[in-house]
Amino acid sequence: MHRTLSTALAGAVAAALLVGGSAHATPAGPGVTGRVISRTTANGTDYILREVTIPPGQATGWHYHDGPLYGFVKQGTLSHYDSTCETDGVYRTGDTIQEPAGPAHVHIGRNLGDTPLVLVGLYVLPHGSPFSEDAPNPGCSFE
Repeated sequence: MHRTLSTALAGAVAAALLVGGSAHATPAGPGVTGRVISRTTANGTDYILREVTIPPGQATGWHYHDGPLYGFVKQGTLSHYDSTCETDGVYRTGDTIQEPAGPAHVHIGRNLGDTPLVLVGLYVLPHGSPFSEDAPNPGCSFE
């Protein structure tokens, strides 16, 4: 198990991971998909490496995570918004992002470009937690 965890973490660091998540929140846009690349559990924590694809014009939906998320933009551009309805970052191919845990960190990821957005994320979650927790739109004029 330790070797699997080390392999997953090494792969995550080597790939310079990104967040994301097919965050089935309020709700994720049509065609948003996610696939698990690797998963392991150690000391009550799940380490999940996941690739998420967001088609042009779509979004993750409003959500938060029960643990931190570390990610890498593999392709495209991620426009990331927090609960103030303001962008808290625009991340392009090769950029990394970190999303803190908890309901105080509600956010949405949007693909405002014309090519698919592909994110690779390392989810560090309490064992058995979902990838994300749904959150209502905090009053933004989008999504």
